[in-house]
Amino acid sequence: MLKHVLCALILCSSASAQLYAPSLNVDAFACISTSGELEPLCERSTGPIAFLELPDDTPTSPRNEQPASVADPPEYGRQTKRILYIIPNFRAISAGAIMPPQSAKEKFLEATQDTFDYSNWVFIGALSGVGQAENATPEFRQGGVGYGRYYWHTFVDQADENYFVEGFMPIVFRQDSRYYTLGRGSFLRRAFYAFSRGAVTRSNLGKTEPNYSEIIGAGASAGISNLYYPSAERTWTKTGQRWATSVSLDIMTNAFKEFWPDINRKIFHQQ
Repeated sequence: MLKHVLCALILCSSASAQLYAPSLNVDAFACISTSGELEPLCERSTGPIAFLELPDDTPTSPRNEQPASVADPPEYGRQTKRILYIIPNFRAISAGAIMPPQSAKEKFLEATQDTFDYSNWVFIGALSGVGQAENATPEFRQGGVGYGRYYWHTFVDQADENYFVEGFMPIVFRQDSRYYTLGRGSFLRRAFYAFSRGAVTRSNLGKTEPNYSEIIGAGASAGISNLYYPSAERTWTKTGQRWATSVSLDIMTNAFKEFWPDINRKIFHQQ
C-alpha cells in the first residue's frame, strides 16, 4: 500500500512543475519499494492525475501537526473572575494573555454584567450612604426617603457610566474595554501604567490610542445625568464634578486590578 502512495507522490510532484495539466502522459517512473530497492517501472498512465491524501498515521501528514500551545498566564499576574469571590473582575485580563478582539455583543454583555451583578447593589448602597452622610445633594434630604433618592440616582449614574464607557463608546470607537494586567516591574512603573489606562487604551487591533471610550463616555454619562438631577445640580461645575468622579473611580479601579494578583497570592493565597 505504501509503495503505491509513494508512486502517486512522484506523479504529483511531476505535475506540479506545470501550470495546468488536465492529463499527463507518463512513459515511465521508477517506483521505490518499502525496502528501498527499485521496483519495475510503473505502468504508463494517460489519465488525469489524482491527488491522494496521506493516511492519518503518516508522520509527515499535516493532520498530525499539533498547533502551538498557548502557555497559561504566568502566576505573578493571574487575575480571578471575582475579587474575594464577591466583587466582579470580568474585564481584567491576566498578564501575558493574548485575547481575541472583543465583539460588539461581548462589550454590551460585559457592561450589563457589571451593572446588574449582585455585588453592585451593595456597592451602590455604600456610595449612597456616603453621599447622604456628606449631604452631597441637599435636595435629596435625609432619612429613609432621602436615602432612597441617593440610591436610585447612584444606580442610574453607575448604569449610564458602565454602558457608555464599557459598551457604546468602545463599539463606536472600536476599542477594547478590558484591562490588560502589566504584572511585572517596579511598583511605580505598574502604578503609572494602571493610571495611564484612563488616558490611553487598546484598539480592537491591539494598537495603543487615546482612550476615547473613557473620556467621552464618562462625559456623556455626566451630561445625561442632568435629565434626572434637581436643577441646582445641572450646572457646568456639578456636571464636571460627576465626570471627574467617574474617571477617577475607573482609574482607581484599574490600579486595584493591577495589584490584585499580588494581594491575592501573598495575603489570601488563592489560586
